[in-house]
Amino acid sequence: MTSKSKLFNNIPLSVLDLAPITKESNAGQSFKNSVELARLVETLGFNRYWLAEHHNMPGIASSATSILIGHIASATKRIRVGAGGIMLPNHATLVIAEQFGTLESLYPGRIDLGLGRAPGSDQATAYALRRSLGRGAEEFPQQVEELQTYFEYNPEARVRAIPGEGLNIPIWLLGSSGFSAQLAAQKGLPFSFASHFAPDYLLQALKLYRENFKPSAALKKPYAMLGINIIAADTDEKAMWLSTSQQQQFLSLIRNRPTQLQPPVENMDEVMSPIERVHIEKTLDPRSTFVGSYETVKPKLESFIQETEADEIIINSQIYYQEDRLRSYEIVAEMTN
Repeated sequence: MTSKSKLFNNIPLSVLDLAPITKESNAGQSFKNSVELARLVETLGFNRYWLAEHHNMPGIASSATSILIGHIASATKRIRVGAGGIMLPNHATLVIAEQFGTLESLYPGRIDLGLGRAPGSDQATAYALRRSLGRGAEEFPQQVEELQTYFEYNPEARVRAIPGEGLNIPIWLLGSSGFSAQLAAQKGLPFSFASHFAPDYLLQALKLYRENFKPSAALKKPYAMLGINIIAADTDEKAMWLSTSQQQQFLSLIRNRPTQLQPPVENMDEVMSPIERVHIEKTLDPRSTFVGSYETVKPKLESFIQETEADEIIINSQIYYQEDRLRSYEIVAEMTN
């Protein structure tokens, strides 16, 4: 795979696509937009394209994550495609092994399986998914172990994942706190931290991961991919305007009334209270949310990479207009030249 898009000490860049459904649009259009974006970033040399499991969210179309991964993989040629992530407590581990075994069989050498322990939804939706909340995040380490066992070739096993067993499907652990960092270190797995919405715990989680890492057959030394938000445009003013769509998305979550992704507004103070602004600014912290032109974003990205010593960066760009979303990733790619 060509890798033009490498920045500062050869750091690979990747994409986190939340498959946004924009106001008065639908999931079908969201999927077309995702294909267009995936094809673009592949030509730009991005390393991987991940989709995340969310449920009961009117503005996010990636609930059937493995199906969408297959759709994106079929529309591209080289870029790695995967889950960022599958919320494992929502599923039987055998089903996930079979789904990703199928994906790897269809698109060999291109599939990643990132695992999270959050429900990716509210409690009522979590119950609808599981029918019981008895098996939750506290059993996550056991579920990861089960999943790894299904990928091992064992013709004597009573239950086998076919397809799945014997396939080399990279497993990542995802997290926004220290729990998954410690588990990833213990199991010798790559780790992806959700610093795009939990920047306060980033450095602590990285320290836990790196200091406690135990080499494994999967990975000889720690490998950390960090999530950030980038909304880049040709001017700072336009980027700031575009960023109000993402702010509105978090505002709807704060109010417990999630909506489709809304068009930009001129003044967020007209749609939110001062207390809501504090919450949004805490989540979309400027330490991991970079908004502006090429000249504004590049030094911030460089500083983030230097401070964290990230092995890879995965970028979320919640932008309402598709042409502006595509342009944002083009601007990021230009930073690598």
